[in-house]
Order: sequence, then structure tokens, then C-alpha cells
Amino acid sequence: MPQPILSKRLFRFLRELKDNNNREWFAENKLRYESDVRDPAVELVAALEKPLAKAAPMLVAIPKGHGGSVMRIYRDTRFGKNKDPYKTNVGISIRHQAGKDIHAPGIYIHLEPGDCFIGAGTWRPESSTLSAIRSSIDSNPAAWKRARDNKAFREHFQWVGESLKTAPRDYPKDHPLIEDLKRKDFIAIAPLTEKDLTGDAAISLLMERVRQAKPAMKFLCEAIDVPY
Repeated sequence: MPQPILSKRLFRFLRELKDNNNREWFAENKLRYESDVRDPAVELVAALEKPLAKAAPMLVAIPKGHGGSVMRIYRDTRFGKNKDPYKTNVGISIRHQAGKDIHAPGIYIHLEPGDCFIGAGTWRPESSTLSAIRSSIDSNPAAWKRARDNKAFREHFQWVGESLKTAPRDYPKDHPLIEDLKRKDFIAIAPLTEKDLTGDAAISLLMERVRQAKPAMKFLCEAIDVPY
């Protein structure tokens, strides 16, 4: 019987961090962060390595506390109005071999009290990638609709993100797939609960969602000419 990797302590720490988002508190609780949050998140990534190699071999799980799939908890406060020094969530980015950054098609796992989910697709792709996806939707509408409307996928995932207010250049406003073509993000998310993630079936559930997202991921990858 598999043992739970994540515990309630992870979410308890994140809740406390939200109420104490300052360097003094974090310094006092850094060992707790490492033992209750960072290390279990790295262990989760490690547990996903083998099943991902079978189900989605082009995705790379890197179980490292720094420079791997687990994203830094330190916020970049230089440009935004929010000057809180720490994120109050754990982000796990499992990227495509062909992608050097977070914008490539991949899988994202978000751990946050009251707002956990797994995401699949590409968030804020660069203009050439976005153009290629739109072109593929336009030229292969039947394939796109099969991927978009796949029953197992639609049962759990929904498309999110921003869209243009009007039709993108080169596409008519009355295009039958105009709402899809207007998307600036091609990412879908499936909600998860803290109970899902702290249970002993967390890995199998996450992998089930990865498999359900395969039609959409395959379409997006083929649109930009990378394998999936």
C-alpha cells in the first residue's frame, strides 16, 4: 500500500505563512519549510518520475530542491505592487524536454490551501508558438475539437486564462472557432483537494489526470512540431 507523501503539515505551514509573510517569521520557521513543504514536494516529483516516463515520456520530472521541478518559494518583488517576500503556494512545473521555460507545453501542479489543481498546456506562449497553435486549430478543426472535447478530459478539466477582446490578425470575426483562436493561454486545469493530495492515492490520481490531458497536450505539441 503506497504511503502518503504530502501531509497536512504542508498546508498548515502555507496558511501560517500567509498570515506571517515576512522574512523574520520565515527565518524562524525555515527548517519547518524544508521538512514539511520543500522536501515532500521534491519527493512527490521523484514519485512521478517512473509513471511519467511511461505515460508522457517527453515530460521531465526533476526532483531537486533548487533548480528542479519544484519552483522557488521566494517571490520576485521588483516589478509588482505586491511586496510580500514569499509565495503562499507550492508550484511544481513538469516541463517538456523541448521547452526551456515555463511557457512550453507541460504539466503544472499547484498546492495552495483551498486552491489546489493540476494544469496542462501552455501558459502565455511566445508569439510564434501562439501563432502556430492558432494556425493548427484553423487548419485542423476536427482534430482540435476531438482534443478539446475529449470526454475524459472535459469531465475534469476546463480551459482557463486570458483571451483577446477581438479576433486575432488574419482570422475573421465570424470564424467558427473564434473563441478558441482568441485565446492567449492554452491551459486547462482540473481542481484537486487537500485530501486528494495528502491521501495515499495522490500519485495515481495525478497520473490519471495526466493521461486524461493527453489529447490536448498532444495537439498543442504537434502544433509547434514537438513530439508528445
